[in-house]
Amino acid sequence: MGKTRCCSKDLGLNRGAWNPKEDTILTDYITLHGHGEWKSLPHKAGLKRSWKSCRMRWLNYLRPGIKRGNISEDEEELIIRLHGLLGNRWSLIAGRLQGRTDNEIKNYWNSHLSKKMTLSRSSVHQIEKIDTSSKSIEESEN
Repeated sequence: MGKTRCCSKDLGLNRGAWNPKEDTILTDYITLHGHGEWKSLPHKAGLKRSWKSCRMRWLNYLRPGIKRGNISEDEEELIIRLHGLLGNRWSLIAGRLQGRTDNEIKNYWNSHLSKKMTLSRSSVHQIEKIDTSSKSIEESEN
């Protein structure tokens, strides 16, 4: 017996990309009734989606106040500083960036900033290495 997965194929649930009609149904339902209990929301709203899919769609795409567009330089600097303090705790970092979702921050970090930070650390390490070797040469000459 055991638990049924949230997205069982035998339940006849839609999977994959959401269409505009589904977005409208979810938005209208939540605007009118609130999200309440996520597990019962899809049935009450008339959606053939899992509760988890509805929740993630609302939180990451449809919720009012979500900021769209490129992440600014100020936001990028804040993400870097907060990541240094908090690590990969994306929801805590997103909580300090008005209108940005934890998923958006995580994706931005993984696709842009982690590579940038690795290159930056590598450059600093190379400079330190050069600086150390030049000091050794100066000391041996004296």
